[in-house]
Amino acid sequence: MPNIVIVDLGTGNLRSVYNAVQHVCVAMPVSACVCVSDEPAVIAAAGHLILPGQGALGAWMQQLNADSALRAAVLTRLQRDRGPVLGICLGLQALYAHSAENGGTAGLGLLKGVVRHFSERRGDGATANAGGENSLGGVDKIPHMGWNRVRHTRAHPLWRGIADRQRFYFANSYFVDSEQRSEVVGECEYGGAFTAAAAQDNLFATQFHPEKSQRAGLQLLQNFVHWNGGL
Repeated sequence: MPNIVIVDLGTGNLRSVYNAVQHVCVAMPVSACVCVSDEPAVIAAAGHLILPGQGALGAWMQQLNADSALRAAVLTRLQRDRGPVLGICLGLQALYAHSAENGGTAGLGLLKGVVRHFSERRGDGATANAGGENSLGGVDKIPHMGWNRVRHTRAHPLWRGIADRQRFYFANSYFVDSEQRSEVVGECEYGGAFTAAAAQDNLFATQFHPEKSQRAGLQLLQNFVHWNGGL
């Protein structure tokens, strides 16, 4: 079983991701080695790589860009022939070229689309329902926080054993507006549809937090550690 490296970019939530991945690995016939690291050599040698993050994308990108060797190692591992990669929350948003955060934050530009703030979807003069959506189709509650259903937009190995429209846990003020339909594998509704999961070659990334999503989240993580990066 290949080693699994969780990249440490100083944006929190690393312990819960580690614990969740370790939990699914313990049940395997041969336990995988799971570690959290910001060492370029460790990241470069990873069999499976996880890019987690919560909070501010600007801080995430600043940490990545502050170390040229770290950035190079992460970008190399994101190449299609370098093994499976899972992005979580900021690890999804960072894959796009631009985020509206802080007046504009540059991302990695690997997927097509932009990251927008939910304030663009506010309605005027309507009352929000329990899900945060109002009668005009906008959203009044930001961030989008809690459980929401994810619709599978195309088949993928990481959806194995996970029902369509299964609930996952979200915590996001920004959302991905994809420009390439073929890269979208899951959508969620919050003032309109947005990208809940995207995939390309050996890369799969989610806006939701599988490590906080109970059984469905653990199933997705288990699928990831068994995934060879192909379809």
